[in-house]
Amino acid sequence: MNSRQLLFICSQNRWRSLTAERLFDGHSHYEARSAGTEPGARVRVTAGHLGWADTVFVMERRHADIIQQKFGAELAGKKIINLRIPDKFQFLSPILQELLRERLREHLGPDVWMQDQA
Repeated sequence: MNSRQLLFICSQNRWRSLTAERLFDGHSHYEARSAGTEPGARVRVTAGHLGWADTVFVMERRHADIIQQKFGAELAGKKIINLRIPDKFQFLSPILQELLRERLREHLGPDVWMQDQA
């Protein structure tokens, strides 16, 4: 089975989206990358990121607005999902990890985290 490619986007790509990417390290069914929308982002989102992704997850509505305005053509046919996670968590915070897992289960299915626990 081919892995699905997930892109996580926040503002700076330092806390939220990078934590989401790390949750999928070594996952057999999903490959994840992350990027930020702001000029000072650790990794700034590009058309290449969006072309690579099957599904794009944003942390806030404004991230979707920014990428739709800047990369409308590259987003054609792509699913963009707002996870509604505010910018108040540190990188790899246990609370952030649990919130991400909970919200991602809603979109990827209840077994998303069990598939690699053997």
